[in-house]
Amino acid sequence: LYTDRDREALERCQNLGLRFPEITTWIRANEKDFVLVKAAGVKETGILVSCSDYHIFKKMHLTRSQAMDKYLGIVKAALDRGIVPRCHFEDITRADIHGFCLPFAARLMELSKQASMPVKIRLCDTMGFGVPYAGAALPRSVQGIVRAFTDEAGVPGQWLEWHGHNDFHKVLVNGVTAWLYGCGAVNGALLG
Repeated sequence: LYTDRDREALERCQNLGLRFPEITTWIRANEKDFVLVKAAGVKETGILVSCSDYHIFKKMHLTRSQAMDKYLGIVKAALDRGIVPRCHFEDITRADIHGFCLPFAARLMELSKQASMPVKIRLCDTMGFGVPYAGAALPRSVQGIVRAFTDEAGVPGQWLEWHGHNDFHKVLVNGVTAWLYGCGAVNGALLG
């Protein structure tokens, strides 16, 4: 929503007056972008919550706790407005699953319970480093990531989705693996 072109596309879709497919938005985790979500009148928004140390330390120049607090603030704001947040755990296959991702997901589940609303999670294999092999270690193991979120952080499978990239030609097998291990949805692309 933070570009004129995307806001125009949103308005054109909304002007069609169709019930489905449901229109959602995508924002960075900051208050300036969230103001645009409130103005758009959507029921759900994606929120970029980069989770690898590379993104947190090198790109955003934050500590893990600062990043988590920033993300939780935007999620709380969305829930307070009745907007379902879909948290995009960007770069998950390079992230500290047990040290950052699962504690953050558990906090999201607490907020969800308090608000009596879902907090959805998109597991983003941004670099395509995920692998479907039995015995693969975290953070590369696709099945390990999905099971950790469901079993350890208490995220319902229907609130999880896999968003894989195809840099190493594993996008299909990783998407199927995520689904087989409990992920409720897999993202795809049409025409490339």
